[in-house]
Amino acid sequence: MITLIIKLLISAIAIFSTAQFLPGIHVADYKIALLIAVVLGILNVTLRPILKLISFPITILTLGFFAFIVNGFVFWLTARLIDGFAIDTFWLAVIGGIIKNSQTKFQSKIKRKLQLQ
Repeated sequence: MITLIIKLLISAIAIFSTAQFLPGIHVADYKIALLIAVVLGILNVTLRPILKLISFPITILTLGFFAFIVNGFVFWLTARLIDGFAIDTFWLAVIGGIIKNSQTKFQSKIKRKLQLQ
């Protein structure tokens, strides 16, 4: 349970900092960032695997780059579902998804290194 809360906090921090970094992504406050992390986590567990399966042939043809589009779509869909979270264009959602995932991976690695010490 603690691990899930830490992962949600890491994701919320990544979302909030991505919104500060990219001018086309708007997050109202930190509470909305936590809600975004929860909804994005649910969509990543339920919808994203289905989209990845359906888009597998085009992902192979594009040498994996279409996976970024799927990730951006899930990020964009989250913005459509939550008031207080807006993304100006779909391509900003793709870029924001890439930045958010990179930050989350980086922060998770730091968390793991701190737990080992």
